[in-house]
Amino acid sequence: MADEPAKKPKGTIILNKEICKGCSFCIDFCPTHCLEFSKDFNRKGYHYPVLARPEDCTGCDLCGLYCPDYAIFGVKFKDLEKLATSAPAA
Repeated sequence: MADEPAKKPKGTIILNKEICKGCSFCIDFCPTHCLEFSKDFNRKGYHYPVLARPEDCTGCDLCGLYCPDYAIFGVKFKDLEKLATSAPAA
């Protein structure tokens, strides 16, 4: 096992923790089980999700599709790179 190469993450999440209500849909429906509740609370008093195993995230956005409050989105790194290179210079 020590010789296994480190997994390269394929995606990440974008989270607005202050609007999260801690419903756990994102955690329950994550196909790679990379999310878990934070030990911290947001201003509303809810635990919010964190990316506990970032190497497992694929950026599939099932978390975002199931979130009733649009507090979380999954994003593929390749899509973020496209956005960064196509953004107009200020």
